[in-house]
Amino acid sequence: MKEQRFDMWAAGDAYERYMGRWSRLVADGFVASLSCADGLRWLDVGCGTGALTAAVAARCRPRMVVGLDRSAGFVVSARAAAPASACFVVADALSLPVRDEGCDVAVSGLALNFLSEPGAAVAEMARVVRPGGLVAAYVWDYAEGMAFLRHFWDAAVAVEPSAAALDEGRRFLVCRPDPLRALWTEAGLVDVAVAPIEVPTVFAGFADLWEPFLAGQGPAPGYVAALAPTTRDRLRDTLGEAVPTRHDGSIAFTARAWAVQGSRPA
Repeated sequence: MKEQRFDMWAAGDAYERYMGRWSRLVADGFVASLSCADGLRWLDVGCGTGALTAAVAARCRPRMVVGLDRSAGFVVSARAAAPASACFVVADALSLPVRDEGCDVAVSGLALNFLSEPGAAVAEMARVVRPGGLVAAYVWDYAEGMAFLRHFWDAAVAVEPSAAALDEGRRFLVCRPDPLRALWTEAGLVDVAVAPIEVPTVFAGFADLWEPFLAGQGPAPGYVAALAPTTRDRLRDTLGEAVPTRHDGSIAFTARAWAVQGSRPA
């Protein structure tokens, strides 16, 4: 197969079934770890369907929280379930429509790996927070910490070896502690810290695991959508034989994200 990229993010409902249910768990753990005061001005960069924005609104009693995403479809989904303190805007993470020092906290959830210049995005986040303000983000550990995706790509490579080039664990360099720490340091942020967040990813059965891969949202589902039907069936069967199934038919994995935070010098 000719190497392609299948990073389609546009349909909020499909994303929720594929990854949103897990991203909401990790967003809650991430916000809890920040220990921020009430009444702050927050910016959520690459907000997707609003999981992180909702966690901020629920836990931090923000003065305001603005979610930004370049996908108009995601912004529509985020607005549909938005808490009263939140608003959403279609915007580019590499050129934030926010004045210098315009917020207290800038955060980003699961977005950095999908940006063409993650370093530029972090620099933009540092620009828009006040001196002493917080810049924080988290990304999935695609290389070692996403068990259900590891099983998927191992099965895909067994069926079609060229799929190895599309594996997020190989493609995305900013999914480990050292690269994240370097991004924050290069943006001039201080007191930089990186920590893991783990959440359970439990599927009711194999259909609950497999069917979200048919929705076309994200690298793995996009790859599945491009396969010929016979190859897709082989991939399904190979994956089904490989995943560990419990006596009740459920499939239990864990997913790890790496969270990073740092402050703009006062």
